[in-house]
Amino acid sequence: MTRIVFIDTETTSLRPDRRAWEVGLIVRETGWDDREHQWFIRSEDLDLGNADVISLNIGRFYERHPSFRGMVNRLASEAEVMAAVEKLTRGAHLVGAVPNFDAEVLGARMRAHGICPSWHYHLIDVEALAVGYLRALDAAPDGNDPDIPLPWKSDDLSAALGIEVSDEDRHTALGDAKWARAIYDKAAGHVR
Repeated sequence: MTRIVFIDTETTSLRPDRRAWEVGLIVRETGWDDREHQWFIRSEDLDLGNADVISLNIGRFYERHPSFRGMVNRLASEAEVMAAVEKLTRGAHLVGAVPNFDAEVLGARMRAHGICPSWHYHLIDVEALAVGYLRALDAAPDGNDPDIPLPWKSDDLSAALGIEVSDEDRHTALGDAKWARAIYDKAAGHVR
């Protein structure tokens, strides 16, 4: 089996120049248990003057970032995180909810540090997988698919799949990577 990496980032904004302040990965390889990784990037590497307060609030930046909780031993430089992420994602398929968002921010920041992103260019969006799975389950005999309106909402898709996510895990990088893994496993029929 090809290595896959469930991925999520919490970022400073939605703009193209955003920075990831938290990165969560779950690496899956044949013959190994899934391996979880989580990093918080030092605040001085984040360009917070260019941040969007709404984006910071969604991820609970000021509540959760170690810089604001007196836990500086849990921080890493952006360059260190990007080097670690490149090593773990090299040749892997990235899997997530709208994984291009995460791939774009990580790729841009890797390149800013002279690192070439090397994951497989086919990204796997668990929301698209879930919609296909649900439509296959619920397709009427006449071939009409159930109505799953755009934009797809992870909460609605998860509920339809019977997947629950705690409020504590939502909008945390590792929590959302676990959520993506649960959707993938259900929709792709992976037995863990």
